[in-house]
Amino acid sequence: MGSIKTKKTAFNAIHHILGGKMVEFAGYEMPLQYKGVNHEHETVRNGIGVFDVSHMGEISIQGKGSLELIQKITTNDALKLYPGKVQYSCIPNDIGGLIDDLLVYKISKNDYLLVVNASNIQKDLDWIKRHNSFGAEVTNISDSVSLLAVQGPKSVKVLQKLTDINLKELESYTFTIGEFAHIPNVLISATGYTGESGFEIYVENKYAAHLWEAIFEAGKDEGIEPVGLAARDTLRLEMGYCLYGNDINDSTSPLEAGLGWITKFTKDFVYSGFLKIQKEKGVTKKLVGFEIEGKGIPRHGYEIWDHHHQIIGMVTSGTLSPTLKKGIGMGYVCVENAKSGTDVFINIRNKPVKAVVVTTPFIKK
Repeated sequence: MGSIKTKKTAFNAIHHILGGKMVEFAGYEMPLQYKGVNHEHETVRNGIGVFDVSHMGEISIQGKGSLELIQKITTNDALKLYPGKVQYSCIPNDIGGLIDDLLVYKISKNDYLLVVNASNIQKDLDWIKRHNSFGAEVTNISDSVSLLAVQGPKSVKVLQKLTDINLKELESYTFTIGEFAHIPNVLISATGYTGESGFEIYVENKYAAHLWEAIFEAGKDEGIEPVGLAARDTLRLEMGYCLYGNDINDSTSPLEAGLGWITKFTKDFVYSGFLKIQKEKGVTKKLVGFEIEGKGIPRHGYEIWDHHHQIIGMVTSGTLSPTLKKGIGMGYVCVENAKSGTDVFINIRNKPVKAVVVTTPFIKK
């Protein structure tokens, strides 16, 4: 049996030159960190950091029937999209869980781009094609696209040097296509995963090295730095954003995950009948945020207990918040324990550590 070859993004050689600590992630060799997670986290919160997120998947849906297909497979209402608008949505399966969460970009009439999680590209593709009874053209373009996320309060100032597009006018969850760093047809969107202002920049692979150099040259006086997956995780967790595979998966419903706001019953989608009943009856478990009181770092898979030390749930994501300097996490608990202010205990190495349920985001921007 031959082993599956780990993929490399177009920025791979740059990560090695910069001394990135490389790990396998979703089938790709990716930088976990460069100078350290806390340092990189602070860089994004206070300045500007650059993430290689080229491992993300891009699926093009074009032609007649493209809108109908998207409406069928996603929970949000794609009718609300207009050219230049992005929508956060999810793909439900037929057993009440989630195949993926994703971004839907409307490029023009009958031309959409879906940005999906790296580990789910093939799964999503198979599912979309299976439900394509509308004649839409479905193409996986992931291997030809490079993607950088530039995040932090200094991102507008730095990136504005590289384009005539007025980046200040690019509202959250919108995008534009134009020239950037002398590269044609660059897709620039404002859909960050950190809670900071910032942009995602999509280019063809052949422009990847040039894009990196141009951005770092433009940001050298502002302390621009590369950021790895570890800080990406602490940044998104401070904002209470779900991570597929941790906080949502094939067996978690969007309603349990607090994604009711992107689950629209004004249309029919795959398994919408079941989710509608679930909404009417009410869910039995809910994804909540919690903060540790005292010492201890919650980790994925740790048990959540009530004050009788009965298991009421499980930690799905947890870390030591670099901003708050305390343990924070998310996890599913029984509905009766989900109210903000409820005391719970996290089983950390067979010791109950007190925590309190809080509303997310953990840091208010």
